[in-house]
Amino acid sequence: QVQLVESGGGLVQPGGSLRLSCAAFGRIIFSINAMGWYRQAPGKQRELVATITSGGRKNYADSVKGRFTISRDNAKDTVFLQMNSLKPEDTADYYCNAAQEYYCSGNVCSEYWGQGTQVTVSS
Repeated sequence: QVQLVESGGGLVQPGGSLRLSCAAFGRIIFSINAMGWYRQAPGKQRELVATITSGGRKNYADSVKGRFTISRDNAKDTVFLQMNSLKPEDTADYYCNAAQEYYCSGNVCSEYWGQGTQVTVSS
């Protein structure tokens, strides 16, 4: 009943910028979820890129710190990832994640993943 839909991926030259969006649909209370962006390059492990908690606290992987900015608009049930100064190493499939922070059942909190959007940084 919950769906995360990413958009905004594409091909960009090194040094360029891209803005990813992830909109949540269905039976989800968006505001009580921490939101995150993850990425996975071919043949490599999926890694955390950035997170933003329900309270607005942000965290970034060292590799993107200073270049990427995560933000959220609870009124639109959407999280964004502004990516600047892109490098070829940023090439990957980017996935949106929602992780419930409040009102969990016992020790189990709901978690959802989007289908991913491809980002290619190449000249």
